[in-house]
Amino acid sequence: MTDQNNIMSGGVEEAKRAAARQAVDEHVRDGMKVGVGSGSTIVYAVERLAERVSQGLSIRCVPTSFQARNLIIENGLVLSDLNIDPILDVAIDGADEVDQHLNLIKGGGGAHLQEKCVAFASKEFIVIADYRKDAVSLGTQWKKGVPTEVLSFAYVSVMNSLRGLGGIPTLRIAQNKAGPVVSDNGNFIVDVEFGMISDPESLNARLLAIPGLLETGLFCGMAKKAYFGQEDGTVTIRHS
Repeated sequence: MTDQNNIMSGGVEEAKRAAARQAVDEHVRDGMKVGVGSGSTIVYAVERLAERVSQGLSIRCVPTSFQARNLIIENGLVLSDLNIDPILDVAIDGADEVDQHLNLIKGGGGAHLQEKCVAFASKEFIVIADYRKDAVSLGTQWKKGVPTEVLSFAYVSVMNSLRGLGGIPTLRIAQNKAGPVVSDNGNFIVDVEFGMISDPESLNARLLAIPGLLETGLFCGMAKKAYFGQEDGTVTIRHS
């Protein structure tokens, strides 16, 4: 099911802002406990949350990453965590790719383990993205593989198991330091190429059965609604 609303015009950043602002306005109410996702689109969601707080809204925010924590603090929002607020009213987060059934690939920024914990703890999980992230099937738009978080001491054996499942695993290497990317939890990120993914739920289960593989960037059956900002400034909404 889709509908459209005119928000603003022009460009990818404007598309992100449009989706983020509309999602915040439609799903965040006074007194809520809000999961705050990671990535470039969430910056605009936090910006809108701060505007509404300055107008009298009272909320508590649980971050999904170091980046999200800093955004919450820098914008003067109330910082919480899952140990203080284990049940959240809503979580708003971005995605690297969204299929027609609202299955997601997340983890391009390496925060998918904490993102999934926050999404799971939320009564409502809302996705915000620009038009480039919209796909019929996972693996058609996002070409970098399924991110996984892996215990560092077991990454070689995990990668062998991933090859046994037909995947092509790559240890994610940092850009400005020698060595691998290390997650906020101190683990390695391994990206696994499977091509187009016809059954993400089954693949997710098979990946999680590998000892040492802690979490995947496949979010299956979790999102209730996705907001896609479009090039012309409209926002397309997809419901589960």
